[in-house]
Amino acid sequence: MEPPPMSMSSRAVGNSGLFVGPLGLGCWPLSGMTRSGITSDAAVATVAAALDAGIVHLDTAYCYGEAGESEQAIARAIVGRRRENTVIASKCGIHWEPGRKQCVDGRPKRIRGEVEESLSRLGTDHVDLLYLHAPDPTIPIEESAGALSQLLAEGKTRAVGVSNASLAQLERFAAACPLAACQMHFNMLQRDISAEILPWCQSHGVAMFVYWPLMKGLLAGRMPRDLVFPTTDSRHKYPMFTGEEFQRNLDFVDALRPVAARLECDLPDLVLAWTAEQAGITCVLFGATSPEQVQTNARALACELDDDAREAIAVAIQNRGPVASRRAVSTRS
Repeated sequence: MEPPPMSMSSRAVGNSGLFVGPLGLGCWPLSGMTRSGITSDAAVATVAAALDAGIVHLDTAYCYGEAGESEQAIARAIVGRRRENTVIASKCGIHWEPGRKQCVDGRPKRIRGEVEESLSRLGTDHVDLLYLHAPDPTIPIEESAGALSQLLAEGKTRAVGVSNASLAQLERFAAACPLAACQMHFNMLQRDISAEILPWCQSHGVAMFVYWPLMKGLLAGRMPRDLVFPTTDSRHKYPMFTGEEFQRNLDFVDALRPVAARLECDLPDLVLAWTAEQAGITCVLFGATSPEQVQTNARALACELDDDAREAIAVAIQNRGPVASRRAVSTRS
């Protein structure tokens, strides 16, 4: 696959022959499961806005919506566009049971069924990148890897990745299936992967895609200090948005504002640009629920950091210290 035409520089996805830009659209918010008021038309318009802005990497999953609303929005948005210039990633291995109970199931039969359904929803015969959404702790990861390896051989996907895995799980998966990509959460305040996983991916030619670059909106700098999330918003469950942790995180955000002002860029642009330039990071996945949010975030790479900005950010990170966190995906151990 030739590098897609975009205004941003393209980056290789391992040795798969795929290329993506530094920014991609994370399509989980479009499912409407964690935010209220997301209509199907708004979801389609958001995806279309990303493609129009030159952001051709769309990241979705079988479980992004109880009925695959995210994948369906992508299918509608790419009608009339050149499929070969759109890099679609999906994930398998997680589904919803009644009552919105998340179930991690990486058995080969389940994986194949989900992938076939995803392809049907997307209206395509293949995805470009297929992830195991999370390792199933009830079976050896090699069983899931074998299933994805078979789907790769059949042309159902052009490349395979793993998300939400430990280093040991990555090593075992890669021994059983060609591994092109890894997807983990990463941002200025959540940098756990920097210790082991990111260096391993760099040394093994595995592309790193990161989600939560804006820490679920916190680093965008628009949250008031008295904000209380309703129970319809999943962020009310996360420790970084409550009590003293929330206030300390907002102090960190305030420390970034003078840096963004000096560079004459918006705060989200500063945060995304910093994330995209970190060593080993291939693509930064940002969420959006409207064309306006996409257009705002697409400007991020016009924000050029200098050494003074990098130093100021490093000092702010050090001063903030350890952050209370929570995983995006819960798995049984």
